[in-house]
Amino acid sequence: MRARSDRPWLGVLGLDAAIDRRLPRPRQRGVTMVIDTGLGLTATADMLTIAAPHIDHWKLAFGTSALMPIDALRRKLELLAEHSVLTYPGGTLLEAAIVQQHCRVYMRRARELGFGAVEISDGTISLPPDRRRRVIDCARNAGLVAITEVGKKDPAHQPEAVELAEQALKDIEWGAAWVIVEARESGRGIGIYDDDGEVRGGFLAELSRHLGALTDRLIWEAPRKDQQAALVQRFGANVSLGNVAASEALALEALRSGLRYETLSVIAEQEQAAGQWNPSLAEPAEPPLASGFAARGA
Repeated sequence: MRARSDRPWLGVLGLDAAIDRRLPRPRQRGVTMVIDTGLGLTATADMLTIAAPHIDHWKLAFGTSALMPIDALRRKLELLAEHSVLTYPGGTLLEAAIVQQHCRVYMRRARELGFGAVEISDGTISLPPDRRRRVIDCARNAGLVAITEVGKKDPAHQPEAVELAEQALKDIEWGAAWVIVEARESGRGIGIYDDDGEVRGGFLAELSRHLGALTDRLIWEAPRKDQQAALVQRFGANVSLGNVAASEALALEALRSGLRYETLSVIAEQEQAAGQWNPSLAEPAEPPLASGFAARGA
């Protein structure tokens, strides 16, 4: 969270109260996970310059980190670490390593390269429960944060809500810090979304009911703005969201803070219903400018 004195619109129209709806970093809930499919160093640095306080996790999608020049990858991870952003390679890369039985080698290499976490998934392959637990242990023993993912990538083979919930509960019990709910990069026909990308309300409610308070440990993949808005409206500003394009990190934070139509309209209705805002009343006298701002001109 940026210092109050560093906010461009400090003291204007209560925007600070809107921004203060958000938990400060480091946070366990309300995280924003950016998905990176191949940003260069300059583009990464530019995004961090304007949005680092609003980004918690940075995932180098699927196997992209295996295809970058190693020096560029190391510098990128160092840059992200300097901004206190947790980094991890995509789960598909780990699945490929597991197929080749290189789990321990993979974890050691991830640590050596500069990653702070790993994503553990079986979206493409199948892992027996005991093997999944051992992979979580393997990551933690290597000094990495274990982040698991539940769900399958194939739209034709989607688990039921209770199956996702039970796996998430086991993962948390086995040591996962967060559990990502699979939706891929499209957000269509996967997990909590139907074929049109709309949230399946009943499915979401059932999944949340089984998780209870541990729902806060979930990171919902939500690549689309309407999906992000639906989840913010359902769970509040401090819901954890993932697969957010780096270029959309600030837009998502505006959505969380009630500074976009999708969430401001709800806040305005609530304020009016509670008697905190009456659009018919005249504005009060202009308040003094916030400290640090001097009046200019006549």
